[in-house]
Amino acid sequence: MAEREAPSLDLTLDVLRAAAEETRLRILALLAEGELSVSDLTDILGQSQPRISRHLKLLVEAGLVERHREGAWAFFRLTDRGTALKIIRPTLESLDRSDPQLLEDRTRLEAVRAQRSHAAQAYFSRLAPEWDHLRSLHAPEAVVEAAVLEALGSKEIRNLVDLGTGTGRMLQLLAPRASRTVGLDASHAMLSVARANLEKAGLRGIELRQGDIYAPPFPRDTFDLVIIHQVLHYLDDPARAIREAARLVAPGGRILVVDFAPHKLEFLREGQAHRRLGFAPTQVAGWLDEAGLDCTLTKELAPPRKGDDQLTVSLWLGQDRRTMTDWPLSEPNKEVA
Repeated sequence: MAEREAPSLDLTLDVLRAAAEETRLRILALLAEGELSVSDLTDILGQSQPRISRHLKLLVEAGLVERHREGAWAFFRLTDRGTALKIIRPTLESLDRSDPQLLEDRTRLEAVRAQRSHAAQAYFSRLAPEWDHLRSLHAPEAVVEAAVLEALGSKEIRNLVDLGTGTGRMLQLLAPRASRTVGLDASHAMLSVARANLEKAGLRGIELRQGDIYAPPFPRDTFDLVIIHQVLHYLDDPARAIREAARLVAPGGRILVVDFAPHKLEFLREGQAHRRLGFAPTQVAGWLDEAGLDCTLTKELAPPRKGDDQLTVSLWLGQDRRTMTDWPLSEPNKEVA
């Protein structure tokens, strides 16, 4: 793997100037604990929104912090690209965590996270009864997750994206194996649930983004593993979603699709907004083929009991036909997000 480019004198001076201010250094220390919104930072630091925004603007311009939108919200995280963070990381790692000011900041951070988690779980609790009923109709989640891990095998995962991440469960399952992990969902409310779940699980370095599965906001050939878990049945055009997912797959990468086999449970259309009542093995395999991937695995997981009111879970694994040659390796993402 090629060494990272050494920072120039000018870049080093710009980064040091950006960080060499008390509030901005405190912001960087907080973002090392996870991504935060302007509102979060305002509550923690006890400063006005315009002032916090000005500090963040300087940190973004210096290449230390990244900004992304989530509906009306803006979230900020330490960058994992470029050389700017390489300059300041030793300083952040050497800060005395028992310093009274930093300790107070982290205490307020925990209060903000607790409030955020409470709001997210309140939203999720309204959906839980319907989801619990749905889960009772198919193989237990532990069985499905074991099948996911078996399908993926021991092959290295560099960059992973979970399209339609929902509660973030696939991220929790697979993030420990990946260098970079990203979750995409159209719903800000669901991203709040995922963020709370990931924080509770103590998982760091995971990026959450709001976006459309038909137009995912990532460059072509970015990920060596794309997950589409229990998403296609909500879509009007699942084939298009597969095509867009395939655009993200790096040479030699894979797509794992998890969804339902064909069924006749019409109540799922009205009660849970399902647009499709499952997919035949050849149907998804055909979409993968049209998108330039070979379907190397199809698997069905039987429901807990027989009957027309039960659901079979299906898995499809697509392999990109291109040969991985000099696609760059990614270094582990060590930031908290």
